[in-house]
Amino acid sequence: MKLILAAPRGFCAGVNMAVQSLELALKHFGPPIYVYHEIVHNQYVVNSFQDRGAVFVNTIEEIPIDSTVLFSAHGVSPAIRTLAKERHLNAIDATCPLVTKVHLEAIKYAKEHYNIILIGHEGHDEVIGTMGEAPDSIILVEDTADVDALVFSPDSKLAYLTQTTLSVDDANRIIQRLKERFPWIVGPPKEDICYATQNRQEAVKLLCQQADTVIVLGSQNSSNSQRLRELAAETGKRAFLIDGPEELSETMFRGDEIVLITAGASAPELVVQSTVAWLAEKFHATVEEQTIRKEDVYFPLPKVLRALQQTS
Repeated sequence: MKLILAAPRGFCAGVNMAVQSLELALKHFGPPIYVYHEIVHNQYVVNSFQDRGAVFVNTIEEIPIDSTVLFSAHGVSPAIRTLAKERHLNAIDATCPLVTKVHLEAIKYAKEHYNIILIGHEGHDEVIGTMGEAPDSIILVEDTADVDALVFSPDSKLAYLTQTTLSVDDANRIIQRLKERFPWIVGPPKEDICYATQNRQEAVKLLCQQADTVIVLGSQNSSNSQRLRELAAETGKRAFLIDGPEELSETMFRGDEIVLITAGASAPELVVQSTVAWLAEKFHATVEEQTIRKEDVYFPLPKVLRALQQTS
C-alpha cells in the first residue's frame, strides 16, 4: 500500500484561533468554560476539551449567570449576543474573521434594502448566525432547484452571499443559476468561500487522480469535510469520512492500493498521523506527502485573550 498525504490539510487559521482561544480561556479563567455550540465541528476536539472542563451548550439559558462563554468559530446572531449580555456573561468571541466578513456583508446589504440570497446548508451553525443578522432580508437556498423557485421582479434589489465552507463547484453552479435568472443580482467584492476550504478541495481534486481510495479525516457534522468526501466520490473513487482509525477495518482494503489521506479544516493533525500509523502497521504502507499549495494565513486571538497572553 502507498499513502499520499495531501497538503494543505487539517486545521485552518480560523480553527487554530478558536482552539487556542478555548485553551487560553481554560488556562486563565479555569473550568468550567461554557462554549455556545461546538467550538469546531470535530468530535475529537470537542471530546478532548470536555475532558478538560469545557461545557458545550445549545442555548444561552443553560449557562449560569456571570459565567464565561466562548462563541465558536461559526459565529452567532445578534440575538445571542444580547442574551449573553442579559445574563451578565463574560463573552469571548472566537468567530472566524471570514465568517464575520459574511455577517458584515449581510448587514451592509440589508441596510441598503437588498433581498439577500444566502447559499448554504439549512441548520448549519454558520448559516443560523448569518441569517440572524438580517432575518427579514435573507432567504436561504441550498441548490439550483431552490433558485428556480424564487420569484423577484426586475426592480427588486438582489444580492447573494455564501456559507464559507461550501463546495466551490456547487456554489458556483448556484451562483451561475442566480445570475441567469436575475442578471442584475450583485455579490460580495471578494468571494465568501474561505481560502482553506478552496485549498483542500483543490488538493483532493488533483491528488485523487493518483489514488484508488480516499480517506477524509473529519466529523460527519463538518460541512467542509463532507464536501471533500463528496468531491472524491464524484470522481469515482472509494471515499470515506472518518473521525479516526478506530472507524477503519482491514476488510476495507486490498492492501496494495494507493490511498489518499486528507483532513477537513477542523480535524487535528494528531488523528491524521494516527490513521497513517494504523495503515502503516496493518499494510506496511509507505508514505509520501504531496503539497499542492502553501498556507501561511494567521488570525489573531480575541482582544481579551491577547491581553491575558501578554500578561502571562
